Amino acid sequence: MSSDARARAYYPALNALGLIIMIFGLLMSFPLVVSAWLGDGATLAYDQGLFVTFVAGLLLWAATRAKRRDLRVHDGFLLVAATWVVLPLFGALPLMAYLPDLGFTDAYFEAVSGLTATGATVLTGLDDLPISINLWRTFMHWVGGMGVIVLVVAILPLLGIGGRQLYKAEVPTPMKDASLTPRIAETAKGLWLTYVLLTVACGLCLWWAGLEGWDAVIHAFSIAGLGGFSNRDASLGHFDSPGVEIVTAVFALLAGLNYATHYLALVRRSARPYRRDPEIPFYFGVLALSIVMLTAYVLAQGVFTDVGEALRYVAFHVVSISTSLGLATHDYTLWPMFAQIWILFLGSFVACSGSTGGGIKMMRAMILYKQVFREIVRSLHPNAVRPVRMGKNPVPENILHAVLGFSFMYMVSIVSLTLVLSAAGLDLITAFSAVVACLNNTGPGLGLVGPASNYQALGDFHKWVLCFAMILGRLEIFTFLVVLTPTFWRR
Repeated sequence: MSSDARARAYYPALNALGLIIMIFGLLMSFPLVVSAWLGDGATLAYDQGLFVTFVAGLLLWAATRAKRRDLRVHDGFLLVAATWVVLPLFGALPLMAYLPDLGFTDAYFEAVSGLTATGATVLTGLDDLPISINLWRTFMHWVGGMGVIVLVVAILPLLGIGGRQLYKAEVPTPMKDASLTPRIAETAKGLWLTYVLLTVACGLCLWWAGLEGWDAVIHAFSIAGLGGFSNRDASLGHFDSPGVEIVTAVFALLAGLNYATHYLALVRRSARPYRRDPEIPFYFGVLALSIVMLTAYVLAQGVFTDVGEALRYVAFHVVSISTSLGLATHDYTLWPMFAQIWILFLGSFVACSGSTGGGIKMMRAMILYKQVFREIVRSLHPNAVRPVRMGKNPVPENILHAVLGFSFMYMVSIVSLTLVLSAAGLDLITAFSAVVACLNNTGPGLGLVGPASNYQALGDFHKWVLCFAMILGRLEIFTFLVVLTPTFWRR
């Protein structure tokens, strides 16, 4: 195949990418209207960002529309990977336009962190930024949390572009072939309806708990997307409100559950889907055990003298970091190292599959645990037939192999990227925790990137490595790595 013909083979994915960029540009009209309404001085930044983004998408769409067809497997992987690399370029435009001293690396890092719902920020002086700028940061969380791709899957069929391959490449769960409704677009719409309702409920509850209107809206977007951006330098600790912390923790717990379970419970008006979800007992069990254990530990170590105070801060940060929300009310890097590492470790696996959280997901952790237990039994009883089950259903062998492969690449990614950052001059604690926090889309780490600081102190090279880690984690490693293999590009 000639190079020209090979290039044309990718036109369908590029055509769909043009549509996604145009839609993303139109999303900037939300903070634009807010900025114009409030007169906060950032209107021109959104005018420029919207115009450049929409025109760029339109030109790409027009240049490739002659080769438009339904998306295939290769197209789905390429489009998903390209979307998460390219959209932050446009998401950074309003930030760079309003903050002229913000360099391209920092602006791209902030936008990647926003769209991947990571919450690792390089900005300071958040309290003094216009409302619309902070709104745009957390709105990127909200859009990226459920996935720009899933949103567009509900729209692309109307434009003559099928979305099943796109949905299978994007949805973060090992059980990607299961649909809630017969039509994939209806599935995406159902998930987004559930997402919107949860966000609205969160915002209203935050307002009821004492937050001002825009504070409630901004944090509702952050919490529903499990992102972690705040409009305050002190994060949620600025408000020092137990009521706000309880509301945040409750909705973080809900956002950390599978949205398919929420949707089925909503449609059927029944709690049965929650009772039948095999992840939920492990999800709440691990969280409860961690809260009790760490509360007792920090009390024994003399970090706190009051049980209520210890329980308040431990419970909030266990939930926030475990679900990959990343909002903070206290500098937990002042706690003993065991407590810090344990909280960071929880963010690696606690969030359920099909949630907006990061990490390997609870379902994969359960499958790994059951697979290890099965191998132990097999070593004692070689002829025993003991399938791995999730609930009452046996897990197919291809899923087991995929989970094992994913887990291996997850560990390889952490070790490799930690070594890269260490070689580039970061201390081991900062390098390791930054990689884990970004790969799990958690946000705050330890050391120089702890909850009392941010990522501003890191060098440009460190930030680009962590941008790669955030995108890698958001796309669950394989979706992104597939596009980087030579085999993918052989047509």
